[in-house]
Amino acid sequence: MRSYPPLAQCRTIAFTALLAISLAGPTFSFAQSSSSKTSSSQFSIGSSLEAIADPPVPRPNTKHCEVTLLTNQAFDDFNNKDFNFTPPANCPGPWSKVILTADFSIQPGVQFDRSGQIFLGGVNIFFGTTAEPLQTQTNTWHVERDLTDYTSLFKTPQTGFAFLGNIVGTDGLNSIIFGTFKLEFYQSDFANPVPVTADEVLPVQDNGSSSFQITSTNPEVTQSFTLPQNTEAAYLDLVAQSQNVEEQWFLCVPNNIAGPLDGCQNTAFREVEVSVDGKPAGIAPVYPWIYTGGLDPGLWVPIPGVQTLNLVPYRVDLTPFAGTLDDGQPHTVGVSVFNAFNFFSVTAQLLVYEDHGSKHLSGAVTQDTLTAPNPTVTNTVNLNAQGLGSGTVTVTNAHNFTIEGYVNTSHGRVDTKIEQQAQFSNVQQITNSATEFAQSAVQTSTLHSDTITREGPLFTTKETTFSYPINVSLVQTVQSNGNIAATTSVDQKFQRDETDTLEGFPVFESHTSNEVTPTDTALFVASPTGFSLGQNSNQSSKQTFVYQDSLNHCFSRTLTVASNVLTNVEDQKACQQHGFHW
Repeated sequence: MRSYPPLAQCRTIAFTALLAISLAGPTFSFAQSSSSKTSSSQFSIGSSLEAIADPPVPRPNTKHCEVTLLTNQAFDDFNNKDFNFTPPANCPGPWSKVILTADFSIQPGVQFDRSGQIFLGGVNIFFGTTAEPLQTQTNTWHVERDLTDYTSLFKTPQTGFAFLGNIVGTDGLNSIIFGTFKLEFYQSDFANPVPVTADEVLPVQDNGSSSFQITSTNPEVTQSFTLPQNTEAAYLDLVAQSQNVEEQWFLCVPNNIAGPLDGCQNTAFREVEVSVDGKPAGIAPVYPWIYTGGLDPGLWVPIPGVQTLNLVPYRVDLTPFAGTLDDGQPHTVGVSVFNAFNFFSVTAQLLVYEDHGSKHLSGAVTQDTLTAPNPTVTNTVNLNAQGLGSGTVTVTNAHNFTIEGYVNTSHGRVDTKIEQQAQFSNVQQITNSATEFAQSAVQTSTLHSDTITREGPLFTTKETTFSYPINVSLVQTVQSNGNIAATTSVDQKFQRDETDTLEGFPVFESHTSNEVTPTDTALFVASPTGFSLGQNSNQSSKQTFVYQDSLNHCFSRTLTVASNVLTNVEDQKACQQHGFHW
């Protein structure tokens, strides 16, 4: 176990160290493979096993086959676990759906949370973190990812590997993590046609590695691509996972007070910057993930944070640059994280869509007003020579930009115009005294995007709003016996709203909301050699997941926890209140 320092240092104590859900489509159902967990019957009231409200990926009612990548694979070191993939002979395609399922378990005992990734042909197909072990039970969890857009990757035999670095046998760490990973392939039929998917999926790599670190000394990774000359559209799927010193980056502070508070530096603003040939091409807000050892491990039993076990990639639309990329010359795609220093783990996959009616396309970028971030920081924290004091830190940033380009295709000129407005705000209250440290953060991060596509006289608009709000409160108090009581509460949320219109008339709308609200008091017991984590108390948590759309599909689930055990499960309550059904 670790030795825990007092007060300001104590607030970042962690056993430190994902859902691309497509719910639209009238023929999808919750018909599942044997490994999938779909209903409230999977939950056991009074249990501390992982409990997640997120729904499984919807399946079509068609013939399907499974390909197992690894079975009950043990992760007890930092070596890659290799596998070979062969497309399923009994389901040769074309496929209407491709889904990755992952079933994990961790032995009872002592272990940190860990990060895990799966790669196929160099492409990242899963990125998540792990649950921490229970004292006497094997903890288990199940996650899924819709990989239909990556279908081209699965048409030929490929090699791959899973990486989940884990230490066993050192410093009292004794829990081995196990994983079973499968791919499900669902054939198409009249009711479930083959969707349009990427013709190529290409990883951005750093010296041959498809997972790389962004730090102050390695601030940007660029990859050169020579793309097909009939590229009509392109997207970049990104995961930027905070690690190490800036794991809780939303609690970082300005550099002049980071040292006295023993805190994370560079303020609480982070953002992914994407470039094409060195020019700004897009941004991605960073989701404030918290891992199962983050802030206070007691917060996350048995409900983890939003997306903690299955990090959701953010997709950046690079289609305005398609005409530029069609000249047969090498072009670079760059990825950086603004303010990152130590460190962000990043994966990025380039999805390329071709015009099969032509071999050579032309086009150009006609407008690009995106510029680098320029955050505003207001710091009123006043500290004395001992680092004691109080005040407020506010950091804000705003983007309002347009990127537009066109491609001359076999079906005419296609113009793509992306208008985005991003707003970020983080307000922290800090008090550091001889007997108490308190820090609260109220953070909002929203990105509204209108993608307008014109082809001849017709135009379509995809309007999307992402919102990543998080509120965190930490209060750590020195007790008369020298122990430290640390009370932490979190309100973490993910929201996504989408509206598709044709000629200004709505044709589809959807809303996704996922919120987790835990609170806990951890006890750090003083000893001559430092602090150890004692029994937590007053723990409670609640997760509510809601999805609904204009096709009258709806899914909702609420899980409630008290004293680290599941106390209640409510299915479809929000749907019934609004008259929806699944």
